[in-house]
Amino acid sequence: MRPPKKGLLLKIGTSVKYFSVRKEKMVSLTMEGEIKVAPMHKLIKRGGASRVSEEGAIALGEALEEIGIKIAKEAMDYARHAGRKTIKARDIEIAAQKVLGRSS
Repeated sequence: MRPPKKGLLLKIGTSVKYFSVRKEKMVSLTMEGEIKVAPMHKLIKRGGASRVSEEGAIALGEALEEIGIKIAKEAMDYARHAGRKTIKARDIEIAAQKVLGRSS
């Protein structure tokens, strides 16, 4: 007789999904951020990787989210300085250059 599985059963719509303890931790990590994991897999693969771990994709999402927030805050300052409430594409471009340290 097999021992019972340890993990998490989630009811999603009409189906019930089983997640192992390891997957349970990943599910909680993926739900915290705004950026989804699947596009992170695609970005890493586009960068040349043949295989991508779930943890790697999550880490990239967290890093991009942190950088994105810094750029957004900087762009908000540029828009406010120009007397606008609306952040425009040019504000983002200038802020990205400053945050990422790139010259155009």
